[in-house]
Amino acid sequence: MFDRWTRSSEREFEEYVAASCRRDGCAKVRRVGGAGDLGADVICCLPDGRKLVIQSKRYARHRSVGSRDIQTFNGTARAEHGADVPLVVASCKYTQQARTFAAKQQLTLIDIDLLGFWNSGTPLMSFLGPDINRSGTNRKLHPEM
Repeated sequence: MFDRWTRSSEREFEEYVAASCRRDGCAKVRRVGGAGDLGADVICCLPDGRKLVIQSKRYARHRSVGSRDIQTFNGTARAEHGADVPLVVASCKYTQQARTFAAKQQLTLIDIDLLGFWNSGTPLMSFLGPDINRSGTNRKLHPEM
């Protein structure tokens, strides 16, 4: 399966990512990648209603995604596309600098290893942090409860 991702075209890889989002219950899934996409390859709504903006990086396995690519996506995911959850999916690994930057900026990264889990049926939501604002209840409990 890993070879298929690295041998596919960028468009085929984006279509695979979009299809995986649909499989996992995302709504309004659109592949928007191409010239002038400002870093967004797939845009959709997560099952919990948050807007997910994905950039896909289909690179050879021996390559890695560097910090500059992650910084560029960070500059457009929320500001240009209104992402609640920015996600980068790659067919390779990320550099340590890219992972450090992504952690500071709360960007989710799926590398070749996690992509294998996603492909095997692990739901997308298990890779993403929960939206703490949507959990629990804001009602005050009655004192007798």
